[in-house]
Amino acid sequence: MRPPRVMGIVNVTPDSFSDGGRLASVEAAVAHGLRLVEQGADILDIGGESTRPSAEPVAEAEEIARVVPVIEGLRAFWPGPISIDTMKPAVARAAVAAGATMWNDVTALGFAPDSLAVAAELGCDVVLMHMKGEPRTMQADPNYEDVVAEVADWLTARADAAMAAGIARARIWLDPGIGFGKTPAHNLALTARLDRLVATGFPVSYGASRKRTIQSVDPTATDPADRLGGSLALALEAARRGASILRVHDVRETVQALAVQVAVAASVRD
Repeated sequence: MRPPRVMGIVNVTPDSFSDGGRLASVEAAVAHGLRLVEQGADILDIGGESTRPSAEPVAEAEEIARVVPVIEGLRAFWPGPISIDTMKPAVARAAVAAGATMWNDVTALGFAPDSLAVAAELGCDVVLMHMKGEPRTMQADPNYEDVVAEVADWLTARADAAMAAGIARARIWLDPGIGFGKTPAHNLALTARLDRLVATGFPVSYGASRKRTIQSVDPTATDPADRLGGSLALALEAARRGASILRVHDVRETVQALAVQVAVAASVRD
């Protein structure tokens, strides 16, 4: 069993649901990113605008000012993959110029009319994520007839649009968007049937780290920092069902859990 790559989260936002404000300075964010690399992160995901439920938009210039110095700071010490978590083409362009190699977009390159064209021009990897609605309203009343089929079909259509715009198939990743316009039941169903998305043939990115779905199972986990056990359980299940990237806050613990999972699988084969 080949474990998925681990994407470490570096939020440089004052209002992120889990660690907002903790990495407000460039120095703190760069140090945190390098610490995640030491703990085993394969990719670093830099975000300058919160996409938590009810989050308010951030001006384009402000978002660029938050993320570009962090990417440049990381590039001075680390040559590995860096992802920019943004919906804005101008931010993605500035981030790639600073050294980012992946565009992780919660709107699946649908936020701006030129998103697809800019991604094709940049030639970077892209993560197309499913989100019903937009951050301020996405959790108001999410409804699906069949959440697994609808999310898979929608993401496949976005991948087709990306390829039609000139983005190479090999550069496209799909993400079911756990917690983005979905109830806890929807999130659990998408996790349990992640193989349906894997079956599209595109590599799958999965992120449920510290999310409220865990609190729906354990009502005492009101603080995101108290959701490590649930985060690991969901990460291991996603890995078992074929995820290629796990986007997480707790890198060391996730890397260790994946290593044990692989060791157990290897012992069965032996």
